[in-house]
Amino acid sequence: MDIEKARRFIEKHHRAVMVTNRKDGRPQLSPVLVGLDEAGRAIVSTRAPTAKVRNLRRDPAVSLCVFMDHYFGPWIQIDGRAEIAEGPGVVDLLVDYYQRVVGEHPDWQEYRQAMVKEQRVLLRIAIERAGPG
Repeated sequence: MDIEKARRFIEKHHRAVMVTNRKDGRPQLSPVLVGLDEAGRAIVSTRAPTAKVRNLRRDPAVSLCVFMDHYFGPWIQIDGRAEIAEGPGVVDLLVDYYQRVVGEHPDWQEYRQAMVKEQRVLLRIAIERAGPG
């Protein structure tokens, strides 16, 4: 499967399982919602203190299995390297993420405050490989 086909799939399907590498080499899996940013990178919102973020700080290699809302059906796997966007400008990126994945929020001020309180970061994944195939 080519990367553009994988991007088209992610534009329509946002449920995924993310795989990062623990310190001992075993996989760590997390259910996530995934979208695409304007550069075609996979994007995921998460909290900074999570295991996946700790793992990615040490080893940015990541895989996502993206599937439809209904479990049985088409799916894709993407592999790449994650960059962690954090700090003062991340809230605007998280607003963009929400709009791309969920749509409009009823109270953007409340959303922005929650993102700061929850210590949210945005994972941006450069897609290097896509499958199956």
